[in-house]
Amino acid sequence: MQIILLDKVVNLGNLGDLVKVKDGYARNFLIPSGRARRATIAAKAEFEAKRAELEKAAAEKLAASQADGEKLAGKVFKLTQKAGVDGRLFGSVTNGDIADELNKQGYKVVKSQVRLPNGPIKTVGDNTVSVALHTDVVVDVTVSVYGETA
Repeated sequence: MQIILLDKVVNLGNLGDLVKVKDGYARNFLIPSGRARRATIAAKAEFEAKRAELEKAAAEKLAASQADGEKLAGKVFKLTQKAGVDGRLFGSVTNGDIADELNKQGYKVVKSQVRLPNGPIKTVGDNTVSVALHTDVVVDVTVSVYGETA
């Protein structure tokens, strides 16, 4: 299926690109999330009419993400979980736990934006976590996990 991208999509293209993707990817993900539109003649004409407006909105979104990224970069967040004597956690710290902590601190982050490079955190200590605020803005934060004995 041929689609018009309404937003930058990683490994696919930028705003306004005409790309060919599998039907399921377009119907189940790109079109419902508002990132793309089916490339019909009417849709192409409508996109060209709104192109400047969409590019301006995308630039504003990027600028806002960069400003948030500057505030967030290099911060240290502390989490406490139940742990054994050897420093292993009972359970793990997931991207949802980290997103909740960031939201408590006043940063608007969804759990899908938190990227754990080595999977869920299962030990006590400091860990570096990436937060993707935008496709072009990825910042690293430190999560310090402290053990709480039962």
